[in-house]
Formats: sequence, structure tokens, C-alpha cells
Amino acid sequence: MISLSKLIFSKGNIGLLTAMIVSAASLCAPLANASAIYKVVDEKTGQVTFTDRPQNYEQQADKQVTQTSVMTRNDTLNSSNNSNTSGQSSSTAQAASTETPDEDKNSSTVNYQLTITEPSAERAYRRPAQNIAVNVQVKPSLQAGDNVSIYLDGNEVAQGLSASIPTVDILPGAHSITAVLTNKKGGTLQQVARTIYVIQNNTTLQDNKRKAEQLLAYQNLSLYQKLLLKLRQSD
Repeated sequence: MISLSKLIFSKGNIGLLTAMIVSAASLCAPLANASAIYKVVDEKTGQVTFTDRPQNYEQQADKQVTQTSVMTRNDTLNSSNNSNTSGQSSSTAQAASTETPDEDKNSSTVNYQLTITEPSAERAYRRPAQNIAVNVQVKPSLQAGDNVSIYLDGNEVAQGLSASIPTVDILPGAHSITAVLTNKKGGTLQQVARTIYVIQNNTTLQDNKRKAEQLLAYQNLSLYQKLLLKLRQSD
């Protein structure tokens, strides 16, 4: 009769268990580098789709596939709202306010510079695994009563200089991020916009699902098997 230790130490079992523990550990690894995004045009309907999997469309006769300069970023679900100002292009608007003399004196004398520092130009996000981190910069500092609001496709999503917008309910395609600076009476002093892209083929989500299944398989191992795997890795 074969003993338990011989069964577990057999090459086939050790190889399988080692693969599971290595895959489980990879959950902590960073996401892959940014990848190119492709534009797919349906020649019959004119519908435009953005994807990071052009091979899904290249064999279809009525689909025109071209590579864009858009790149995906490496944010995870809880992406940070840190400003990205080094080497990144930004959308900037600067002009004098046009209030009449009897309105708020603070706003009427300030020439604001409104800048979207994040997201940078030509940025794509995978849904639903990534959030859209938005950061806005105002120079000089806002005067009393003036306010900045952030919009997605014309709908206000936040007030202030930063926002984190989930992509789970955003349809794939091009979308507009707009920052609007208003005075205390609601008049627009400045506004600046930027186009971002949401893609539907979420390779990151698929990879995470696969890794989660492998992690579950590892967690279902007995304590004895887990210890053997750790000993195997330390050799």
C-alpha cells in the first residue's frame, strides 16, 4: 500500500501543487505593461469599438481595424488620485473672467488657469476593473465663493479638484471629462475638457478571475500539503 507521503511527493502531484502556489502568489504581482488600443469600425453600421484584442475582429470581412495612439494604464480597482504632472501633457484653459463690476469683486479680478493634470491625453481604461482618476489644478488658488466641478459626458460626478470615477457602468467607447470653474452665482469662469476611452475586452479582469480560481484551489489544500509546497519552494 502506498503511503500518503509517497503519494504527495510524487512528481505529478508536486508539479501540480507547485504550479498552484506560484499562480496564487502572482496575485500580488503588478499588472502587465500598458498595451495598444485598436479602433474597429463596422463598415455596414458605422459603429466604432475600441479594443485591446484586434484578433477578435481581424477575420471579419466587414470590420476595419486600425491601431490608435491610445494606451491603457495600469491602475487597479482602487486607483489613486495622485496628480500626474511630470512629462504628461495637460489640457489648460486661461482667460479673464467677464463679471460686471457689481458682482463678486474677488472673482472679477482673478485670471484663473485651469488644468486637467490627470488623466493625460490619449488614455484608455478597462471596464470594470479600473477607475478613472481625475485631478484638476487651479492657479492661483480659488477665491471665496468660486468652485470647480467635474463632469463625465456632461453629467456632474464631483465637486472639487479630484474624483475617482468607476467604469463598471460606463459603456465602451470615447467619453469626455470636463472641469468647470464657476463663481458663487453659478456663472462659468473657465472650463477645460479631455477625451478618454473605455474598452470592453477586459483581459485584466479575465486574468484576475483565473488567478482567483487558482488561489481558491490552493486554499482548499490541506495544511500538510501547503507545508510541503513551501518546503519544495525553499529547496
